[in-house]
Amino acid sequence: MASRRSARLSALVSSTVLADALPPSALPAVRKRKAPAKDPAPPPAPAEEEAPSTPPRRRARKNNQELPATPTPNAVGLMAEKTQVNRSTPVKKPKSAAISRLADPNKTNAPLFSPKTSRIVASRPADAASPSKAPTGSSKAPRTTTENILEEACAHLIKVDERMRSLIENHHCRLFSSEGLSEEIDPFEALASGIISQQVSGAAAKAIKGRFVALFSDGSEVPQEIMSTGSSSSGRRRFPHPSQVAPTPLETLRTAGLSQRKAEYIIGLAEKFDSGELSAQMLADAPYEEIVEKLIAVRGLGRWSVEMFACFGLKRMDVFSLGDLGVQRGMAAFVRRDIAKLKAKGGKWKYMSEKEMEEISDRFKPYRSLFMWYMWRVEETDVSTME
Repeated sequence: MASRRSARLSALVSSTVLADALPPSALPAVRKRKAPAKDPAPPPAPAEEEAPSTPPRRRARKNNQELPATPTPNAVGLMAEKTQVNRSTPVKKPKSAAISRLADPNKTNAPLFSPKTSRIVASRPADAASPSKAPTGSSKAPRTTTENILEEACAHLIKVDERMRSLIENHHCRLFSSEGLSEEIDPFEALASGIISQQVSGAAAKAIKGRFVALFSDGSEVPQEIMSTGSSSSGRRRFPHPSQVAPTPLETLRTAGLSQRKAEYIIGLAEKFDSGELSAQMLADAPYEEIVEKLIAVRGLGRWSVEMFACFGLKRMDVFSLGDLGVQRGMAAFVRRDIAKLKAKGGKWKYMSEKEMEEISDRFKPYRSLFMWYMWRVEETDVSTME
């Protein structure tokens, strides 16, 4: 038994040594066992059904889409928006004035709610006689009133340039209509709202304004002349009085969502109205250049903000903003320019030069505000009909 085991081990050793000594080609071929068959792999899914590992790259925008345009009339609507007591109760729009007032394209045509005295202030043109007392059968030209000033202005624009007819027929300008000119405007509220809406969305501006008003609706002390009315004749909730806002700590105003600078700007504006440096009467009667000079001196109010307030708040009809990119774009389309080519000029993106804008707009005096309003509407109208 031992000899058999020894012989078997010797044969194994000798075969191992022989295998190490021979080259691989001399060794007998070794048959490999076949691997057990597996289920066939499913065919790959079509390429279009595979989920992409990374999101597709966005297309590069054109130059004229990379830069945000200056806000259009939709963005400055907060200036004339009335504060509301209860959001479930919509603010009633005023009806057309029962008795028309005299109007003047070179003066303030909106009735202003004085934040100082709680009275309604309106400018009076040079011939201050009531239009209802005009002599009958007079040979003089009919007077300009809040009822006919829009009609006169539209006729003037068409007379200057026949291409305006298509815009006027397609878009009614409620801003300078009899109904629009009957709306009471609180200048302190309008200017403060303009500051609130700077560099934020319209929804955010409305929310901040609502919280700002709520800060002063807790029964805090209000001057006697304001307590006697509490609201304007339209029944709307009173915007905070300047004398309430001026002494309010910055930290309190910031709880409404205002930034540090905006809170400082609104307090500074309130101090101007509270001291009498700014007043509804001055804004109603002063020349346009004087209004611009005094308002630009207030921190937080730039030229564009003042121009929009003069147009949408004071309803002055001879305001024109050279720095508004939306107006530039509309004017370029109006004169048949290629508005797809927005070029950088002097470090700023422009559709046309300010000098050219001024030359064109000067022809429409004294109704440049209405002309500007229609330039915002140009892209909503088929400009081919203007040829």
